[in-house]
This record gives sequence, C-alpha cells and structure tokens, in this order.
Amino acid sequence: MTHYGFFLLLVQLHYTIKQIYLKRECLNHTGAHKINNTVEQALVAKSLGKKRVIAETVAGQHGVATATACALFDMECIIYMGEVDCKRQALNVFRMELLGAKVIPVTIGQRTLKEAVDVALGDLIENYENTFYLLGSAVGPDPYPAMVKHFQSIIGRETREQIMEAENRLPDYLVACVGGGSNAIGLFSEFYEDKNVKMIGVEPAGKGLETGLHAATMTLGTPGVIHGFKCLLLQDENGEPSEVHSIAAGLDYPGVGPEHSFYKESGRAEYVSVTDKETLDAFLRLSKLEGIIPALESSHAIAYAMKIAPTLSKDEIMVINLSGRGDKDVAQVAEMLGKM
Repeated sequence: MTHYGFFLLLVQLHYTIKQIYLKRECLNHTGAHKINNTVEQALVAKSLGKKRVIAETVAGQHGVATATACALFDMECIIYMGEVDCKRQALNVFRMELLGAKVIPVTIGQRTLKEAVDVALGDLIENYENTFYLLGSAVGPDPYPAMVKHFQSIIGRETREQIMEAENRLPDYLVACVGGGSNAIGLFSEFYEDKNVKMIGVEPAGKGLETGLHAATMTLGTPGVIHGFKCLLLQDENGEPSEVHSIAAGLDYPGVGPEHSFYKESGRAEYVSVTDKETLDAFLRLSKLEGIIPALESSHAIAYAMKIAPTLSKDEIMVINLSGRGDKDVAQVAEMLGKM
C-alpha cells in the first residue's frame, strides 16, 4: 500500500507476516532525499546575494538536485565529481549537464568523494566573495552539519506523522544507510527523544572488513579531523584519511557526520555494516519482489533489514529509509552481473 510516500511490505519470513515500511524518498523530484536540502540552501545563497553555486557529488543525486535548484533560481552551477564516480554514474553526469550545470571531473588522489570535497573547498576559499558552497551531506565545517540535518529533518517529521496515521504508534526500528549521513540524520533526529525507537545506521563493509576494502567508518574508525570537522574517521597512523571502497558511490567516504559520531559514542544509535554482495542481493530482491529499484546506497539499509526481519515479532514495526531510486545504478549492476 502506498501512503504519502510510505510503502508497506508484508514480508513472509519464517511463516510470520512482518510489518516493514519503506519511507520512499525515492519518489521526490530528482529521485532522492537530496532535493530537500538543495532547494533550502539555494534559497540561503539567494538571500546572501550569491549567484555562483558550487557543490560536490559522488552518486550524482546531490549534483542533479543542486543543478535543479540552480536552474530554478537562475544561478551558475559548478559540480565537482571524482573521475571514478563520473564513469560509474555517467547517467547523472548527463542529467546535470542537461540541467545547465558544468561538471568538473576531479583527477587527484582516489578520485572519489573526499577529493571532490577537497577541490570544492579550495574553490570556495578562492572565490568566497561571489560563491556559495552547497554541501550535500551532514559533514564539513560549521554550520553545515546542523544546517543539512535541519533541512533533512523533514524525513523524520513525515515518518512520524505517517506511521502514526498508519499504525497509531511509533515504529520499533528505524534503518537507514550511512555514508556522510544526511538521510539517516534527517530520519533519526526527529526520534532522538523516543528511547523505545531503535535506530540503526548501515554502512559499507565493501569487500569485507578484513580486506581493508570498505568504508566502515563507524565500525572501525577512530576520532580524527577531516574537511573542517571532527568525527570517527578511517585514517592511517599519521592521521591521514584512508582509502575507502563501496559498491555505492554515495557511501564512499572515510568520515561521517559529527552527530552520527555522537549517536554512536552515546549509544543512542547502533551502526552496522553489510558487504557489497549483501547489498547487491538486496538490490535485486527488492526489485524483483516489489517492483521498486532502490539506489545501491539505500540497498545497504535493505540488506540489513533483511537480516533482522526474521527476528521480529509480527507486532513489531520497522521503517527503512529508501533514500533514493536505483536508475543511476542499473548500468553498473548490469556490468557487475555480467562479470559474475
């Protein structure tokens, strides 16, 4: 059943019907939660008199949403995107260009999100007088983490309203993927005081935690500083950010939002990881069973929900934040399945 962006999955597991809801941010304009933040920040830029907007993107959804907002408000739009991500998210590169943005591939370092942010911050320092940096996740220097959380809190407010209307009570579990953490903090923050609501953030175990090819910041990270903020960070002995890996471009980051680090340290939320293989299995299963193609980022949350669903009683309720749709990932998945 659809319900204001909700979708109820009645999953038959161990002969018991489970109540699992999807919070379908994938139904938003441009296909993800990112538009919640970009329109708001574009209005901030407009109020400051800035006509040039820059942004970083990895999966491309933030870049598309930024280009959309800039088209709406007639602003110049520059998008920095790692060269690796430009190749695996070619569809979104073309969408950004159709919307009038200039996409600049970043060719330094690992050529993914960290480097895109590095270059964007450098641009801002050089051009701060006429430029607004429209940051896509709940990371970066103050006030970005708080600002992005505030703009994405609509996810949590809608979830509270919709689940109360559908079930007349709050959920037992909230599950969301975590890279930088904007979709998850937007969902979690509105339930922070509701101690009976368990919050689970799911990050990339990649090829496996033991391989080093992962982006499991909350699982294996230690306190450090990146891009002007302190958080749990995957780093080497010199405090330099480690190289990371994820099947999902949008989760390919060695740090995480500072508020997620606080949630982890305080025990308010639990953070777990799933592998690329588990993520791909979840992508395929939701597509085949429900006719909903999830983003590979969101598929991390689906994968972990599939793990714990058999442990739920028939009366427990889980909400999974489906933060984006998977059109952008279809070519990448097709290539991986062909190789397999």
